[in-house]
Amino acid sequence: MTLLVLPAVLFILALFVYPFLYGLWLSFRPNGGGGLANYAKFFADPFLYTTITKTLMLAVPVTVLNVVVSIPVALRVRLMRHQRLLTTILVVPITLGTVLVSEGLLTYLGPRGWVNRVLLDLGLIGTPVRLLHNYWGVFLSLVITGFPFTFLLTLSYLTGIDPALENAAAVLGAPARERFKRVLLPLLIPGLTITLALSFVQAFSVFPSAILLGEPAGATRVISIAAYTAAFEQYDYSLASAIAMLMAGIQVIIVLALLAARGLIYSGPAASGKG
Repeated sequence: MTLLVLPAVLFILALFVYPFLYGLWLSFRPNGGGGLANYAKFFADPFLYTTITKTLMLAVPVTVLNVVVSIPVALRVRLMRHQRLLTTILVVPITLGTVLVSEGLLTYLGPRGWVNRVLLDLGLIGTPVRLLHNYWGVFLSLVITGFPFTFLLTLSYLTGIDPALENAAAVLGAPARERFKRVLLPLLIPGLTITLALSFVQAFSVFPSAILLGEPAGATRVISIAAYTAAFEQYDYSLASAIAMLMAGIQVIIVLALLAARGLIYSGPAASGKG
């Protein structure tokens, strides 16, 4: 059994553990100053540390929106006859990739794109709406590419719940809203927590759409752009490693906070059986 696990362990050590430890070590070896010079430089420069806020302002709303919308969509899709076809249609953006979606949005959302043309033809706007090279262009891209992933996770958790539980509540006279609130939602909370965490990590690492559709020197200068700039424009790999470690640290803190919140909200099957 140990020999069967060994290849997976070596794979994780080579591609995840070693790069992380090397990056952590490199972050404490700045080009000048003490071991914490890179971190001090990051938090002393507003152009650098404000990237944290800008990234969170993108990642958090996108994550919440995708999860909130995925719940009713998954509830509806699981009851449809052609579930596989609808699921396939909804997950198409995953197969396209972030760069291809961003390139498409450059055409669709541009001043002469079909979105503005339709709005102008309907008389809803007088001049083209600016949807590119700002916050909203990146926001829409993250929603389009992130929703299928969130939806698939939510649908998998929903289909894993025994339908007999909901049917029993319906037989007892509980309306649809009460069945969702008292039966489905408590059972969904553990899965939704994992979905929130994974969706947040995906949105927090935004990079291509922030450059192609956003304002990489302004409103959408996310922390990944700061790391890229330090590594490949300033050739300061030590500072880039420090920024990457900060990215990882922020994501770990958010994920741990979500798991802690789940522990406070969800008491688990054993506790729920006490009543």
